[in-house]
Amino acid sequence: MKQIQENIPELHSMKKYPKKLFYSGNTKLLKSTKISVIGSRKPSKYSKLMTANLTSALAKGGVCTVSGGAMGIDAVAHRGAGAANTISVLPCGIDIKYPAVNKNLLLEIEKEGLLLSQFDTGFRATPWSFVLRNELVVALGDVLVVSEADMGSGSMRSIEFALNMGREIFVFPHRIGESGATNKLLKEGKAQAIYDIEEFTARFSLQKQTETKCDEFLEFCKTNPIYDEVLKRYPNRVFEAELIGEIEIVNGRVIVH
Repeated sequence: MKQIQENIPELHSMKKYPKKLFYSGNTKLLKSTKISVIGSRKPSKYSKLMTANLTSALAKGGVCTVSGGAMGIDAVAHRGAGAANTISVLPCGIDIKYPAVNKNLLLEIEKEGLLLSQFDTGFRATPWSFVLRNELVVALGDVLVVSEADMGSGSMRSIEFALNMGREIFVFPHRIGESGATNKLLKEGKAQAIYDIEEFTARFSLQKQTETKCDEFLEFCKTNPIYDEVLKRYPNRVFEAELIGEIEIVNGRVIVH
């Protein structure tokens, strides 16, 4: 366990910048695009499935998932992202893998991803340390995703942090009578619903996707295809490529420069 010395810009949105911040693992993840994911410790099958699908898709798009290492949604989010693509913020010292049921998961994250804590070695979780942990989880992410939460649950405090920090909040759509807190956020216009995971993920991994599409386009053009065929497959890209000189149209065929 070591102490982070560098400044983390995202954490200036907290009430007080952490006096100490300890870590074990890959600090390069702090430089990546990050999404915070929280929710119920006893989630429904639907919430677990949606959370796993979301964090898995984010990881494929190069986006890191931040959560609190707790039972329920936190654990699902970490596992969905994969140990190498996730940050777990602990309410205790990094040497204490809490909760014990997630010990193996936290050990994997420590080895391949990143564990963070504001607390010294040997410190055991207390009610107030959970609050500080939650604030740090929210602060690290570009936005907050609340997979499922009931009124009066611990997630409500994290939601308050997000609103005070000006973070966008996203939730999954739930049936009436389920996940009361997230449904209330939607009703009050304080959160946006994730109806399409691919669309949501694309918002945060847009640059990577654009580069991939560009490569696919140029690789196809290297086969010297007919212009009409290229126009049909890449109607938006072909005009841009011609304007900037990436391709040329000769005798009805596309040539890559």
